Amino acid sequence: MRKNHRLDPRRRQLLRYAGTALVLSVTPLSGRAASRPAIVAVRIWPAADYTRVTLEHDAPLKFTHFTVENPDRLVVDIEGVEFNGVLESLAGKVAGDDPYIRLLRAGRFKPGVVRLVMELKTRVAPQVFSLTPVGEYGHRLVLDVYPETPLDPLMSLLEGRQEAVEPLKPGQDLAGREQKPVEVVESQPAKRSGKAVVDRLVTIMLDPGHGGEDPGAVGKRGTHEKNVTLAIARRLKARIDAEPNMRAVLTRDGDFFVPLQVRVQKARRIQSDLFLSIHADAWIKPDARGSSVFVLSEKGASSTQARLLAQKENSADLIGGVNLAKTKDVFLARTLLDLSQTATINDSLKLGKYLLGELGSINHLHKTSVEQAGFAVLKAPDIPSALIETAFISNPEEELRLKDDAYQEQMADAIMRGIRQYFIKHPPGPKARIARVG
Repeated sequence: MRKNHRLDPRRRQLLRYAGTALVLSVTPLSGRAASRPAIVAVRIWPAADYTRVTLEHDAPLKFTHFTVENPDRLVVDIEGVEFNGVLESLAGKVAGDDPYIRLLRAGRFKPGVVRLVMELKTRVAPQVFSLTPVGEYGHRLVLDVYPETPLDPLMSLLEGRQEAVEPLKPGQDLAGREQKPVEVVESQPAKRSGKAVVDRLVTIMLDPGHGGEDPGAVGKRGTHEKNVTLAIARRLKARIDAEPNMRAVLTRDGDFFVPLQVRVQKARRIQSDLFLSIHADAWIKPDARGSSVFVLSEKGASSTQARLLAQKENSADLIGGVNLAKTKDVFLARTLLDLSQTATINDSLKLGKYLLGELGSINHLHKTSVEQAGFAVLKAPDIPSALIETAFISNPEEELRLKDDAYQEQMADAIMRGIRQYFIKHPPGPKARIARVG
């Protein structure tokens, strides 16, 4: 017969106190372990401009970094993190054709410290900084590996199809058609008088929106805006390069992020005649559709949608990730637009009308007039600039079209026609010309 054993009240109280003491002794340790930051993802974006390594983590962390020579290495010590499978997988994430990184490895350096060692292929100018959570991203530790001598966008004009560059002759426009001779007014008296022969390239900066950490808008089927914009920009570049005396340069020719300010700087560095930023729109309602063209505004947005779109595009630096300590904002922080900016906006509006007219031949127009707002990427004070929303990637039907090769070809053709019409009616000004008098 089974007996029921009852605990003595004094013994029960003693066990209760012991259990409480055990919980108190364990909780601080488990709390400290749980509060340690963890690396949850690693992404690497290699490009000729620079390679970015992003370590995403779930809480703020402390880090230090330094460089070592012979061989060249970048070393980053991260405090208070555990060495986990994400860090262990680093070595397999570096592509063999990465222009700057030979190998990336991580290991336990000392208790509570994980050391990252980046073996380099050449001398670099690294930037290591942290980003606070934004959008779908948590905390990020960013390792940007720039070449010691930054790439010059002017080199893009010197590479490739030099043999296709021919001087414009009197009586020809940019497409090779006959037109009235263009007289160039010299600032100093010329030794000989005659008609001007312009011997130079018309340069156009094409800006595929977003890139790298910043995917841009994402369609219902998972299409990333950054991929669509790059595909269309490449097709458009091929068409521009095929034109006599015209050449296009891309702000990015790969999947990496370019800060808004740098996009403007690249255009000004090559003294670009036009700046075209290519995007694919998104809206809260999936039935929104059509193409649009936007230019900079002096006084505010022309519509609520234009204002909201500008706010979204201007936030690209937050998502893509910019090292604020290294940013010298010369043009994007301007609060007053000078007279040259006003003239540039007028030229931009003319450009936008030609573009919009051609886009309407291949797609529904979301707005039949050129819209205006404070787009940071359009603030070059001396370059006519426009932002083209090719279609709504948030519309399932237009998302399919944006992925379609044939539609991308049609879009590139339409934009090319708009560019050609603009230059026929508004030839580049003398300030950009290298003219000789024959």
